Amino acid sequence: MAQQRMILNAFDMTCVSHQAAGTWRHPDSQAWRYKDLEYWTDLAKVLERGRFDAIFIADVVGVYDVYRGSVETSLVDADQVPVNDPFFQVPAMAMVTEHLGFGVTSALTYELPYALARKFATLDHLTKGRIAWNVVTSYLDSAARNLGMTTQVAHDKRYDLADEFLDVTYKLWEGSWDDGAVIRDRERGVFTDPTKVHPINHHGEYFDVPGIALFEPSPQRTPVIFQAGASPRGRGFAAKHGEGVFIAPPTPETARAVTDDIRDRAEQAGRGRDDVKIFALLTVITDETDAKARAKYDEYLEYASGEGMLAFYGGWTGLDFGDLDPDEPLRAVQNDALRSTLELLEADKSGRTWTPLEIVKHRSIGGLGPVLVGSPQTVADELERWMEVGGVDGFNIAYAITPGTFTDFVELVVPELQRRGRVQTEYIAGTFREKLLGGDSPQVAHGHPARQYRGAFTGSENATAGTRPSKTHEVLAAERSSDAG
Repeated sequence: MAQQRMILNAFDMTCVSHQAAGTWRHPDSQAWRYKDLEYWTDLAKVLERGRFDAIFIADVVGVYDVYRGSVETSLVDADQVPVNDPFFQVPAMAMVTEHLGFGVTSALTYELPYALARKFATLDHLTKGRIAWNVVTSYLDSAARNLGMTTQVAHDKRYDLADEFLDVTYKLWEGSWDDGAVIRDRERGVFTDPTKVHPINHHGEYFDVPGIALFEPSPQRTPVIFQAGASPRGRGFAAKHGEGVFIAPPTPETARAVTDDIRDRAEQAGRGRDDVKIFALLTVITDETDAKARAKYDEYLEYASGEGMLAFYGGWTGLDFGDLDPDEPLRAVQNDALRSTLELLEADKSGRTWTPLEIVKHRSIGGLGPVLVGSPQTVADELERWMEVGGVDGFNIAYAITPGTFTDFVELVVPELQRRGRVQTEYIAGTFREKLLGGDSPQVAHGHPARQYRGAFTGSENATAGTRPSKTHEVLAAERSSDAG
């Protein structure tokens, strides 16, 4: 029986310190090049050489200012600040690759669906169908304050808003323009058939979007939907919408409870269990032998910043770790930050009791996720265990140093995984959705909520409808011919 294919995504961000705190100081780190286009194009070529499925680009629109009530620590350590917009490097990376997918994070809480739908359609056109949207609702109160709110929207209400936001974008991507709306008829001088373009007439609790989409359908129409909700409300949202779901459990055993729950919820939503591909966050430190890999990890730890990691965890959890006893066991709290962060640590089945000191010791490199250290064989064994025990389909691989962590993985671990038949040796043809899900269609599957809007507005009011009846192509063409004469 063929073994399950392992999905590989590189996890990066347009900043200096993404998941590892302080390692930007390592002499081999080029993290400061996040602002250079060549960094991204070089990385894209490395990842395609390693047959990675995608680069998953994280983002925030706020700062980590909970720790000691200040952004100072985050600024000193460059903890996701400064941070650039993740959209702009994608076309350049697409130009130097043929198959690599691009998962772009956008926090919908601070966007408008009409405009954001066009951005993703544009990227999908420019990349010939290689785009995914990592749908997030944000978790930093600093983002809300700087984007016109006194405080961020409550946790569960953010998901209510997100459901409607996605509903609007699905209508724009799937239903506003029929197949065949764009005819490019030079003879008659008609580019778009207006009878095949429809206003969506959306009037909801959060959004009013009456008009037509500004863009013609892209190769995938709806981009592949990535999601990272891990709270009960978030898992429900992920199971309904997500085609790729990102989780950050501390162990494979902890992962299994999450993956089973997400797939159960997907079935309850009318989708197949395999319609959702689940990726776990891991950082991999590897070298030719276990001893060399351990020495490399120890070297990276010499540059790690404990204060920086506590600043990260302050933002992720909403707790000021400067006020906590370093040896005090952490307990999950209900707030409007990332609720799942402490819940997953609390459920850790490894026997470790998580305290602020333990986070500094064991997560200053890995951030939200664990670190695997070892030879290619050791790493491959553990990745397979995560799949078999944890029920995951693949991984978001974060870096300790960049691009070194990714290059090591491509040069050392990928060949071992290919030898075992776990990862692809060649890409299949098609869009990112076809490559990721193994289907024969570039567009969303039946059972996905976007699918209901394919053709939903056909036969309804069209783009030219108004007080006067719309003219046929022949009449328009005749008028043009007469005017020309």
